[in-house]
Amino acid sequence: MWSINTMDKLSEVKVFTPSYFSDDRGDLWTIWKKNNFNLEFNHDKVSVSKKNVIRGIHGDEKSWKLVTCLYGEIYFVVVNPKTKIWDHVMLTGENKKIVLVPPKYGNGQCILSNQAVFMYKWSYDGVYPDVEDQFTINWNDSSLNIDWPIDNPILSDRDRKKH
Repeated sequence: MWSINTMDKLSEVKVFTPSYFSDDRGDLWTIWKKNNFNLEFNHDKVSVSKKNVIRGIHGDEKSWKLVTCLYGEIYFVVVNPKTKIWDHVMLTGENKKIVLVPPKYGNGQCILSNQAVFMYKWSYDGVYPDVEDQFTINWNDSSLNIDWPIDNPILSDRDRKKH
């Protein structure tokens, strides 16, 4: 059984909280089940990041992303680039929340724990939308005024450039 909500400011973005089993060995939960989504996922990606890393904000025109935090704490941001509206949700290994990000939306993540493991499933038609097919929004874009919980993030070269 899952509870399903939307982000407060972005109703197109779904936030799922799965039920899970927990005992003295640890936790067990389902991230994806074919009958729960009307999407065909093409592949999975995992990123492992250290504290104070911001990845993104990236997106593309055609892919759906189902994302979660397997370990650690992540301040996860979703942006509608057309309306300049953004919202966030805390993803943690403890709360097990899962977010479905639609096409044409950007997303970024800020790592708050010493280390975090972020997983995402991609669904798209045709070829994978690699870096050259994606858009990047600066993490500190003043038109968005995102309230990041850190001031001096560790960034990739791609995310450091002005876009």
